[in-house]
Amino acid sequence: MSARRKVPTWFRVAAVQMKPAASIRANLEHIAAAVRTAARRRADAVLFPECATTGYAYDFPSLKPAEIREVLRFVSRLAARHRINVLIGSPVHSRGRWRNCLVVFDRAGRAVHCYAKCQLTPRDRRFFTPGDAIALFQLDGVPATAIICHERRYPELVRLAVMAGARIVFHPNAGLDTLAVSKRKRGGRDGMAVRAFENAVFYVFANFVGPQGGGRWSAGDSKIVAPNGRVFRLADNRNACLIVAELDLREATGEYAHESLQHPRFLSAHWRTMVRAVERRAQRNESLKP
Repeated sequence: MSARRKVPTWFRVAAVQMKPAASIRANLEHIAAAVRTAARRRADAVLFPECATTGYAYDFPSLKPAEIREVLRFVSRLAARHRINVLIGSPVHSRGRWRNCLVVFDRAGRAVHCYAKCQLTPRDRRFFTPGDAIALFQLDGVPATAIICHERRYPELVRLAVMAGARIVFHPNAGLDTLAVSKRKRGGRDGMAVRAFENAVFYVFANFVGPQGGGRWSAGDSKIVAPNGRVFRLADNRNACLIVAELDLREATGEYAHESLQHPRFLSAHWRTMVRAVERRAQRNESLKP
């Protein structure tokens, strides 16, 4: 991670639950409105869903690199205009390949991190190349990490980042299911509270909601979870909305992850080696930034 500075005590986050629009332009209109709302509600950072710029059901082979670069410049200007950290899911073209990314813009509109989804679904693999790093970045001095959608099933992606100092997990999602499956996901019973609890960190989840085409739905259920596993902000599974919470970062101790660095002893050196590798890789991964 970049040079450490004093971590603030309080950090105010927003998660945007979006309905997928029929075009990139319409998505950008929703994104701009949500950034304005988040800034008006004094959020320090705002998280958008996976592929929020295009929608996850987009015809990705038709997407042009120049088009997505202009889209991300638009988001950069929004972050700078409203002086807010923006974390947005988007396809990113880098090193000659497309990746499914979370792009992190700081309050000045600078792209400070770009995390590429590394555990891809079969749908992802039709178009995207997997990433090869674990997310580590800072927002106003707050160490954070991210996973994307399907990666909730891979707890090591969070555990190693928390061992490296992350206090908040940001999780953009698109989640294509049948309507029946989507309805069953209501109420936060999806393992995210467990991930927050077992690592003693905050967890911020932003999802699409509504039909995605082809009989598939996104379940909504965006949420913000405390380190004790309590879901203290929860959206519904029907409407676009924005949820906001003030995080007391003193609660995000990461204690269970840090204790795993000590015991059992025979694993300690191996964990520490992996954490150093995660930190080095996150720095090298900076070249992915759009």
